[in-house]
Amino acid sequence: MSAPLYQLKAEFFKTLGHPVRIRVLELLSEREHAVAEMLPEVGVEPAHLSQQLAVLRRANLVVTRKEGSNVYYSLTSPQVAELLRVARSILSGVLAGQAELLADLRAAEPRSTRPARRKPS
Repeated sequence: MSAPLYQLKAEFFKTLGHPVRIRVLELLSEREHAVAEMLPEVGVEPAHLSQQLAVLRRANLVVTRKEGSNVYYSLTSPQVAELLRVARSILSGVLAGQAELLADLRAAEPRSTRPARRKPS
């Protein structure tokens, strides 16, 4: 018996649940990259980047191509880039809503509890 779709989706999102993997996918959304190109952009040790790339390969989110001594990575599907764009849009909306809520809370705060503002010198 195969796993239910919701379980497979949960595993898929777990794969995406690491900042280094997200950053790698963002870079690959722009174009193919060699590992050496990604290192300064991602800011982790080579071994750590290699581990994260292996996770993405096992999940079939990226593919490799070897040219000489360089290994190049690219996305398996443009839909991965689209998913990242949708996530960014959702987060932008959430953060905008939180900013509005914070502004409303600050506006409703009684004057006696507000921190004193320093006068400019």
